[in-house]
Amino acid sequence: MRKWNVMLAILLFAAAALAGCASKDNNAANPSGAAQGAAENAAEQIPQVLTTNLSGGEPYTLDPAFASDTTSYFIIDNLYEGLYTYDKSGKIVEGAASKVDVSADAKTYTFTIRDGAKWSNGDPVTAQDFEYSWKRVLNPKTAAYDPSSLYYIKGAEEYNTGKGSAEDVGVTAKDDHTLVVELKAPLSIFPIIAVGHAYLPVRSTVVDKDEKWAAESNTIVGNGPYVPQEWKHNEQITLAKNDHYWNKDAISMETIHFKMVQDATTYYQMYKTGDLDMILSLPLDTIDQEKENKEYLSHPSFSVYTYSFNVKEKPFTNQKIRQAFSYAIDRESLTKNVTKGGETPATGYVPYGLTNPSGKDFRDDAPEKYYEFNAQKAKELLAEGLKEEGLTQLPPVTFKYNTADNHKKVAEALQEMLKENLGVEIKLENQEWKTYIDTFKQKNFQAARMGWEGNYLDPLGVLGHYTSSNSNNFTNWSNKEYDNLIEKSTYELDPNKRVELLQQAEKVLMEDLPIIPILFSADTALVSPKVTGIIFDARSNPDLRFATRIEQ
Repeated sequence: MRKWNVMLAILLFAAAALAGCASKDNNAANPSGAAQGAAENAAEQIPQVLTTNLSGGEPYTLDPAFASDTTSYFIIDNLYEGLYTYDKSGKIVEGAASKVDVSADAKTYTFTIRDGAKWSNGDPVTAQDFEYSWKRVLNPKTAAYDPSSLYYIKGAEEYNTGKGSAEDVGVTAKDDHTLVVELKAPLSIFPIIAVGHAYLPVRSTVVDKDEKWAAESNTIVGNGPYVPQEWKHNEQITLAKNDHYWNKDAISMETIHFKMVQDATTYYQMYKTGDLDMILSLPLDTIDQEKENKEYLSHPSFSVYTYSFNVKEKPFTNQKIRQAFSYAIDRESLTKNVTKGGETPATGYVPYGLTNPSGKDFRDDAPEKYYEFNAQKAKELLAEGLKEEGLTQLPPVTFKYNTADNHKKVAEALQEMLKENLGVEIKLENQEWKTYIDTFKQKNFQAARMGWEGNYLDPLGVLGHYTSSNSNNFTNWSNKEYDNLIEKSTYELDPNKRVELLQQAEKVLMEDLPIIPILFSADTALVSPKVTGIIFDARSNPDLRFATRIEQ
């Protein structure tokens, strides 16, 4: 138990360090202490309305069981709350649970549901809601997006893969207020994992009554700080403060409007004319001129911008051809001349920001930098790969990406680099977000863009995506050595040994290369000085729960 506590403390420290690594420019949008209090007092008579944008357009879904993208999560995070949540400083704290007891062997968690926790329709939130929701995600008939996030629970993987029953899953509501969770083995990072979207609750009576319950504003019932007020599809979603939320007194903003404008130039102009209070993902050609603007923010994101290979689609069935494409990319030039928003070249898969027990960043502690630009090596590997495949030239290759100005510019830069440095012609194909998500999930691509945000702030939050059984692995890649290393690192309680295992796993991933890491992402934003208290950090989308309007 003592070793487990030490490991948990180390991981939570690392997570807190990453969560607090926003740039100094963030101070204008995220004041603290007396300044925040003064702002809130001044705002008492000001209508608390915030208008922002969903640059991804229409959310793929607002059902947490099926969501897979940051556009959907931006809304979902305001509608639902799990057993754990984050406070203003980025620390993991109790959410829908008021107390958590952990057994001496660290395998059993007993959660006490808050007395005041209610659904937006006034029903009490119960332990049964969580048992129902988690088993719904695991039910193979549900075909949920990310059941593997729950595989740490006893019997969960067996149930999801048809080798066990729901009764064997270690999630039991003892009564309305008591949820008992049994893990397969001691897991130091379970609180970090359990903040994830697969662990969010839904109301069983609502879900069972209408299979399309999450498709319209008037049928969605949540337990988070906000509730949908209006949903004009492909145009706007409006959220209203949830009067039944247990912590409603901490929520200032009464109404949040999410516009759905995908064209970056258009939503940038809307911000400039005051029609939007905040925008994310600035047009790339505006970043240089906005960097001195006090309203501009840039901060690291625990995510990696990638192109995924389908390793069952030629020519990317060949490892050397995959490696050749990676060596042909000049990531340094891409960050300096194209994206320019604070991104860094991805010379590995785990992003910067996680502190190892050594005191060094996980990235800096890695034994090597992977795929630094080398055009000559790229050409040699391509020739070797073609020879292995019995080919004299590369078959047609298409890179797919979702429609957005920034993604288009990155794709075009990659297209030019691969032509110049590798001598290959790449066709580009773009799709609207909802269509693209389905294309990606169906593995209907040779190579496709995706930004993988960590499920939680730990190396496993990104490395875990590529195990054979992981729900996020759409590459058709499977490697037993990699699976074993991830499994061992998951339950290793010695922090130094755990880091070694994770670094070994990353090395296997990088050498076999089912994906090309391109950039370690940074998020850019413009935030009106009329709004304060929005929290920007590396976890995910901006946290709007504590936002306050201080000027009309």
